[in-house]
Amino acid sequence: MKKVIYTTSAPEPIGPYSQAIVANGFLFASGQVAINPENGELTLTSIAEETHQVMRNIKAVLLEAEYTFEHILKTTIFLSDMGLFAEVNEVYGSYFESAYPARETVAVKGLPKGVNVEISITAYKA
Repeated sequence: MKKVIYTTSAPEPIGPYSQAIVANGFLFASGQVAINPENGELTLTSIAEETHQVMRNIKAVLLEAEYTFEHILKTTIFLSDMGLFAEVNEVYGSYFESAYPARETVAVKGLPKGVNVEISITAYKA
């Protein structure tokens, strides 16, 4: 059985998808961008703040599902430009204490709403 995860503490989906799905202990979260769920506005003041907003959105989905960053097994980071890698990586890394998840980071031609970073996650909890 799959369970849909939804929270008003993360941005509303902007298409026909769920914020996350839990099945057999796995949490599959849709990619998050820097939409502030309180006002629906993008947080694009700097790449660091944009990345923090993405990570706050991920945290909100994790909390709703009763998971934490420690449960994350794998992430995918999509960047508008690989020149942003170092700053995104620094912010991203600050959300994990140890046993970093597996990850790939790719540069893409474009992201939804013209953002610079989108991150999706897969987590597991027994």
